[in-house]
Amino acid sequence: MPSRWEQVVVDCADPARLARWWAEALDYVIVHETPDEVEIRRTPDELPGLLFGTSPDVKRHKNRLHLDLRPDDQAAEVERLVGMGARPVAVGQVEVPWVVLADPEGNEFCVLSSA
Repeated sequence: MPSRWEQVVVDCADPARLARWWAEALDYVIVHETPDEVEIRRTPDELPGLLFGTSPDVKRHKNRLHLDLRPDDQAAEVERLVGMGARPVAVGQVEVPWVVLADPEGNEFCVLSSA
């Protein structure tokens, strides 16, 4: 029997703060919370989830794994996410149809064009 994708784990300094930021960004709900980790999902019973766990490591380089978001309106979504605390980042992209942002702890993600 093959494995099932359960969650993506995000190491961070403040799991509660970052999980709440991503929950708002994705319209997800918190399904589990302890002082050291918080899991969010689209709905309580829907996998996969995002699990934010405490890590003392400082982020120093571009993420090797990142999320791609595809909104209905790219410009409006970028504006909304930046208003929530994301920031534009340059990771070497040149004339591409997506926008690279970083969450409040510096984790890069892409906002794709609408289609």
